[in-house]
Amino acid sequence: MPKENASKPDSGVAQAAEHVAGAYKLLKALQEKIDEHPEIGQAVNKLETALAILEIQTGGML
Repeated sequence: MPKENASKPDSGVAQAAEHVAGAYKLLKALQEKIDEHPEIGQAVNKLETALAILEIQTGGML
């Protein structure tokens, strides 16, 4: 049973990374459509930071 509990956090990180990556792609597409809106730029930067943190925490397994 300990192995089962140990795998759940890994799948949670992978799911979170997928959602963040999807949100990043959507915001980048929106940013291109409306041409550099400041809030969208800030959101993209925050997502880039979150993706970098997740990548470090997962050892590049995103």
